[in-house]
Amino acid sequence: MADRHHPHLRRPSSGRRCGRWPVKAAPAPGAARRGRDRRARVLTPRPGAPRFDGATPPTTAVVGGGIAGLAAATALAERGVRVTLYEREPTLGGRLAGWRVDLRDGTTATMSRGFHAFFRQYYNLRGLLRRTDPGLHRLTGLADYPLRHSSGLQDSFRHVPRTPPLSALGFAALSPTFRFRDLARMNPTAALPMLDVRVPEVYERFDRVSAHDFLETIGFPQAAHHLAFEVFSRSFFADPRELSAAEMLLMFHIYFLGSSEGLLFDVPDEPFPAALWDPLGLYLQGHGVDLRTSTAVENIAPTADGGFVVATADDEVRHDTTVLALDTAGLRSVVEHSPELADGPWRERVARLRNAPPFLVWRLWLDTPVAPDRKGFLGTSGFGSLDNVSVLERWEGEASRWAARTGGSVLELHAYALSGDADREVEQKRLLEQLHTVYPETRAAEVVDERHEWRSDCPLFPVGGYTDRPTVRTCDPCLVVAGDLVRTDLPVALMERAATSGFLAANALLERWGLRGQTLWTVPDRGRTAAIRGVARWGAT
Repeated sequence: MADRHHPHLRRPSSGRRCGRWPVKAAPAPGAARRGRDRRARVLTPRPGAPRFDGATPPTTAVVGGGIAGLAAATALAERGVRVTLYEREPTLGGRLAGWRVDLRDGTTATMSRGFHAFFRQYYNLRGLLRRTDPGLHRLTGLADYPLRHSSGLQDSFRHVPRTPPLSALGFAALSPTFRFRDLARMNPTAALPMLDVRVPEVYERFDRVSAHDFLETIGFPQAAHHLAFEVFSRSFFADPRELSAAEMLLMFHIYFLGSSEGLLFDVPDEPFPAALWDPLGLYLQGHGVDLRTSTAVENIAPTADGGFVVATADDEVRHDTTVLALDTAGLRSVVEHSPELADGPWRERVARLRNAPPFLVWRLWLDTPVAPDRKGFLGTSGFGSLDNVSVLERWEGEASRWAARTGGSVLELHAYALSGDADREVEQKRLLEQLHTVYPETRAAEVVDERHEWRSDCPLFPVGGYTDRPTVRTCDPCLVVAGDLVRTDLPVALMERAATSGFLAANALLERWGLRGQTLWTVPDRGRTAAIRGVARWGAT
C-alpha cells in the first residue's frame, strides 16, 4: 500500500497534533442504548460535525481486531476516517474469535476460547453489535445462572429481584448460604463501601487490598464466600488473593448492587464468527475499512510530521493516528519494539503489565446426551479446578444441530487461574473427574472428539496495579490505547470495558478533527439513592 501522507498535517512548534479536516453533516451513526435501568448514565461526546468531508480523509491504524479494536474502527469509519485494521490472527474477535475444526466423525465445528456472558448492562458492546443486528436477535437469553458448591448447596439468580437494594436482600433471603446465625457474625460496617462504588475513588481506597482480604474483613459466611463471591472474582481469571479488591467492588457494582439490569445474561445463538464478527467485518468493509488479518504489527515509529509508520513483516505504511487495541502481551511486545512511542515513563508502565494465570478450556463432543434438566451454564465451586460447565446445545445452533444429528451432547469445561507450573495433561484428567462428579451421567459417555485451549493472555488486575495500567489517552494526542486492560475511570469491566475503551479511543481522535464521537452509556456511577450513599459515607467515617 502506498504511503498516504496528508498535506495539511503540520508539526507544531511544540508537541504533536493530528490536524483538522473539513467535515459535513450526515445521519448520526448508531449509538448504545440504555436498558431497563432508568438511572443509567449517558456520556455525550463533544459537539462536532457528524462526518468528514474532504478530498483526503485522515488515516488511522487500529492495531488489534478484538472487541476494542472493532469498536474503535467502527466509530472512526462511520465518520469517514480511512481505517486500516491489523490483526495477527486469521479471524476477527480477539479473545472471542472462533475457527473451524474437523471432528473425527467427519463433520466440522467451530472452536473458540470458550463461553462468554453478554450481560444486559453491556450497553456499549451491545451498541456495537446492533450495527449488524439492530434487534440483537442473534443473542438469546439464558433462563437461569445457577451456582453449585461441592457441599450440595446451590444458588440461582432466576428469582432474585433485579433492582438494588432489593437484589441484595432478595439474594440473601433466597440463598441457602446465608443463614441467620451466619449473618449475625458479619461486620456490616466493613461491607458499606459496596453500596456506593465510584471510579476512580474505589481504586484510591481499595486497590492495595486483595479481594480475598476484603471479604474476610466483612465476615461473609464461608459457603457464600466460596459459592458466590469466589465464582465472580475468578471470572477475572485470577485467584481472589491476587485480585485487587477495587476491581471486585467495581464488579459487584456493575452486575449486582449498582445496576437494575440483573445478573441474567444473553449468549450468541451461533458461534462467535457467524453471530458476531463475520457480519461486523462485512459492515466495516462496507465503510471502507482495510481489514488485514493474519498481519502482525512488529513496531510503530512516530514520524517528523506527526504521523506513524506501522511496520509488519510485509510492508511499512504511514498513518496519521494510531489506536493500540492489543492484549497485555501484544501491547508489551509492540511497545518494547517501538522505542520512540509516547515517552519513557509510559513505556515503563506498559512493560510492568502482567498476564493473569493460565486457564484451560476443554470442549467435549459426547456420544450420549446429558440429563435433560441440565442448564446451559453452571458455575461451580469446590470441585477442584472446575469453574463452570456449559451445555452448548441448549443455546448454540451449531452444537444443537450436531446433538440432534448424533444423539449426543457438546460440553465445555473451564478452569481459571491455574498454577503457572500446572501440568496440562494432569489438569485435563482432573477436569474430567470433576465433570463426572457434577454430571454423573457423563461417566458412561464416549468422547467422539475433544479440543483443548490452554491460554495465558488475559490481563491481571493485581493488588496495587491500578496506577500502572494505561489510560486511553497518552502524552501523544495522536496515539490512543483501548482494551479491557485500560483505565477508563468509568464503571465498566471485561468485554464492556473493551468496547467502551475502543469507542473512547475513537472519540479522542474524532474530537481533534472536529467530528462528533460516539454517545456512550454506563451503569450508574455511584450508589443508587441518596439514602444508600449516605449510609456508605457514614460507614467511611
